[in-house]
Amino acid sequence: MCGRYAASRGPEDLAGIFEIEKWEPEETLEPDYNVAPTKEVYAVLDRPLKDVEDPKPVRQLRKLKWGLVPSWSKTPEGGARMINARAETVHEKPSYRRAFATRRCILPADGYYEWVTGKQERDLEVEGRKKRPRKQPYFVTPADGSVFAMAGLYEFWRDRTLPDDHPRSWWVTCSVITTEAETTPLAVAPADGPHALADIHPRMPLMLTPDRWDDWLDPARTDPDELTSLLAPPPAGLMRAFPVSTAVSSVRNNGPELLKELEGPEEGTLF
Repeated sequence: MCGRYAASRGPEDLAGIFEIEKWEPEETLEPDYNVAPTKEVYAVLDRPLKDVEDPKPVRQLRKLKWGLVPSWSKTPEGGARMINARAETVHEKPSYRRAFATRRCILPADGYYEWVTGKQERDLEVEGRKKRPRKQPYFVTPADGSVFAMAGLYEFWRDRTLPDDHPRSWWVTCSVITTEAETTPLAVAPADGPHALADIHPRMPLMLTPDRWDDWLDPARTDPDELTSLLAPPPAGLMRAFPVSTAVSSVRNNGPELLKELEGPEEGTLF
């Protein structure tokens, strides 16, 4: 799954990476090293500009809320639970299938966090001596330092309790698509820790390599078979993972120090 990630790149950097044609300075976000559900995040999407006659899609950098709210939902309260969509069922689930057909986006990140229950803690849990095992967070990121382009969906939701001209009458929300975690060796693995992403968690965000960006973002691509082929996992061996401070476990903590690589798991969280 993806429940927390880091996104420190600014709009100028992202504009160059994704060939952005349009972004609004007032939508600039501060670097966020502990992105949690319901936060505002950057999304790259292809969509015609509002109030412009030309219907041609334009590559945009938009600010969305993480946690998808389906257009037919009566309230936005379920958005915090809809942060991930499974690649295996995204084409058929009522909450996601319309967005999958025409409203796909890329959520740029430095990488994502995942938590592993340490072996010693797991043993205690099995013995019934500890009910809440302490977990070691790992940061997963492209080994070459490139952007982690997560496949995503976005949706529009109208708040009927507000008038049309109210600035919050429309919500634009998003979800990260996840797939089965790789069982092949990491490009760079910690000496004392997991050697594959599947050792950390059975799911991972679906990363799109640059050769898939245009096809994924193209709203004219609506054929189910073509779209399903875009959900194939990326080539193996592109990622690295390393332990980071348990400080990231609290959403109150935020800063580049959360990405500092530890020499090994923190005490009490040995893999």
